[in-house]
Amino acid sequence: MAKDNQKLTGVQKAAILFITLGPEAAAGILKRLPEAEIQKITYEIANINSVKSEQKKEILQEFMEMNRAQDYLLEGGVDYARNLLSKALGTQRAMEILDKVIEATQQFRPFAIARKADAQQLLNIIGDEHPQTIALILCYLQADKSGQILSALPESMQAEVAYRIATMSNTSHMVVKEIEKVLDNKLSSVVKSDIKVIGGVETIVDILNQVDRTTEKNITEGLEKQDAELAEKIKESMFVFEDIITLDDVSIQRVLREVDTKELSLALKGCSEEVSETIFRNQSKRAAAALKEDIEFLGPVRLMDVEKAQQRIVNIIRRLDEAGEIVLARGGEDAIIV
Repeated sequence: MAKDNQKLTGVQKAAILFITLGPEAAAGILKRLPEAEIQKITYEIANINSVKSEQKKEILQEFMEMNRAQDYLLEGGVDYARNLLSKALGTQRAMEILDKVIEATQQFRPFAIARKADAQQLLNIIGDEHPQTIALILCYLQADKSGQILSALPESMQAEVAYRIATMSNTSHMVVKEIEKVLDNKLSSVVKSDIKVIGGVETIVDILNQVDRTTEKNITEGLEKQDAELAEKIKESMFVFEDIITLDDVSIQRVLREVDTKELSLALKGCSEEVSETIFRNQSKRAAAALKEDIEFLGPVRLMDVEKAQQRIVNIIRRLDEAGEIVLARGGEDAIIV
């Protein structure tokens, strides 16, 4: 790699990468980053006057190599990644890339073999473990696989495991390694990990979005008894306003009958064109035209007011779903309804 690139910071390289990718691709990545990182990167972009084509090419190549290395690490661990990268890039370059990935992320997913194993096989192995142990393992699995296992657990245990996932944060290395040893004996593999922070509301939401409606209801009702505030936070996170585009037209029309026009115009203020067009498409031409005028006449509005209006509409959607009047897309047996 050119000496000029070696002197660049990670943020500067990210800025050049986004310039190289172009506005559309860069925007798609930027919106997923933390606010602090967005500010740093946009500052660097604003202060870059020109970038040599060779520099762009080398940074893009480095990004692709690091991305490939991360995929290999998640798939089979450090040795697996090192072997594959060495064949493609040579031993020295492979180690350079691996060191950068390790330094940048400081996290490898443990239970690599468990992630490849069948859900039923895993259930047979961990089904009799303590709820905390099951919760820890599910945090590291793919959301759909964790959803299958959670659905198959006894109803009396489902809410308990879900609660432990949602409230899990920092996990001791010693605890993770101890559980790894147990699985090592049962799966005949060695799993290593540097991950410290797992679980949380986002993790359990991802899992619950993959289970069937009965399992979700059983878990949320159990959580309400155990921690009503946490249960409400989870329910609010499971369906956001922008997800309205995933509803079928009949369901959207049913929702719109429950929503006040002023509330709807406020909720649509500043949202994506895709969401707006989805709503307009499910209205009469006259109603859609009137709604567009209402949105224009609103003028500047506070983001907090928009989010509150959107949440009130989401609450209506959740209520209609619970009443069986509409169907939200989800995993499990009721994922497809003809």
